[in-house]
Amino acid sequence: MRCISFITILFCSLQSCGQHKPDTPHTQTAYTMKDSSTFNNEYWKQKLTPEQYEVTRNHATERPFNNAFWNNKEKGMYYCICCNQPLFSSDTKYDSGCGWPSFYDALDKTNIKEILDTSFGMIRTEVRCKNCDSHLGHIFNDGPHPTGMRYCINSASLNFEKKENK
Repeated sequence: MRCISFITILFCSLQSCGQHKPDTPHTQTAYTMKDSSTFNNEYWKQKLTPEQYEVTRNHATERPFNNAFWNNKEKGMYYCICCNQPLFSSDTKYDSGCGWPSFYDALDKTNIKEILDTSFGMIRTEVRCKNCDSHLGHIFNDGPHPTGMRYCINSASLNFEKKENK
């Protein structure tokens, strides 16, 4: 319980910035990141807002309950802010009460990678975009059925495309 309080205080102390719309529409395929030399720190600093850069490239965490998608109830798809890789569907989004967008499953597990994170004296599993290595958030085993998992994801690492009603 003490760790959760510490984490909450730490996250609440982070400053929040505005969200940025992508340069390219989500209907395009994800960028190919095979030649990573093209995508250096200067590239990311120009493409992303300061908050997006800190979250995706420096593994920061945005403030809870004060981000673009924590309370988004619209139907659609969530994409990596850096490379447009499709990551999560609103069909698996739920309100976990943590203040960040939470999903009980990834759209396609081959689009993400999980990495052991022992920062802040905790043992957690970090979630990154497999295509561009952007930090997305963390995964926990306290989610709902059917998976029992909670992908706790930073809004700053995502773009959302609303599903058109037909």
